[in-house]
Amino acid sequence: MPSPVEIAEPAEITSPVVFASPHSGRVYPADLMARAQVNQRVLRSSEDAYIDLLLSDATRHGAPVVTTQVPRAYVDFNRAADEFDPALIEDAPRASLNPRIASGLGVLARVVSNGRAIYRGKLPMAEAERRIARYWTPYHAALSDLLLRQKARFGRVLLCDMHSMPHEALNGYVARGGARPDVVLGDRWGASAAPGVVEAVERVLRDAGFTVARNAPFAGAYIVQRYGQPSQGMHAIQIEIDRALYLDEQRVEPLPAFEDFRQVMARVVARLAALDLAACVGPRRAGISDLAAE
Repeated sequence: MPSPVEIAEPAEITSPVVFASPHSGRVYPADLMARAQVNQRVLRSSEDAYIDLLLSDATRHGAPVVTTQVPRAYVDFNRAADEFDPALIEDAPRASLNPRIASGLGVLARVVSNGRAIYRGKLPMAEAERRIARYWTPYHAALSDLLLRQKARFGRVLLCDMHSMPHEALNGYVARGGARPDVVLGDRWGASAAPGVVEAVERVLRDAGFTVARNAPFAGAYIVQRYGQPSQGMHAIQIEIDRALYLDEQRVEPLPAFEDFRQVMARVVARLAALDLAACVGPRRAGISDLAAE
């Protein structure tokens, strides 16, 4: 069975930044494959494939990294524990106006890319609760504990919640007149991180040659909403990278130039780990982001 959470910590933690990759798990449990009506390659289309490898140098720069072996198609850590889809889970209460659940992307996903159904029939509620207890709860307990330890150590903490986005997911955004970004930063429209912190992260990415957008089409989901409390010195940013930059999306395999891209990301990770959050935030005062968070 896959490990719910893995934390790589440097010999000495010198950075207030935590990197996390909640969607790059690729150990597919036998019970999932027995129930699935699609093959593993189709299931893998929902992964943030190999994002964990792009973070592999973080510990060299004093920053811890949180990953999981659990695939997103099995448990989605970027959803609340009670985001149960009644179209998938027997006896689940009907969700009220939750677009994630309506689209089949609750904490236990009903579909993968292009709306392809994962399962034959429904899952029993007992199975849903088992997955939450076995995987979701330990992941978030470990992430929460690490963030609190980082805040206690440095006074402030930044969670870089790392994801990848299908290239085609940006087509609608581009059709509406937006320039196609390489990276989208989600801070819940200012609610999950102080403006100076987001600006500093964006500057690092732009200096590396990336085109960067904010909050469109991805503003951040459960993780940054839960952990981003800028008024308490806890900042969280969802960072979405266009998969086409490093991945053969059809085969879910690294492109031949993957190592070159990994080196670019290694420099980005190094600069992010070196951020001075106190300087980014400036003198302590209430601001828009604080009010939004509260």
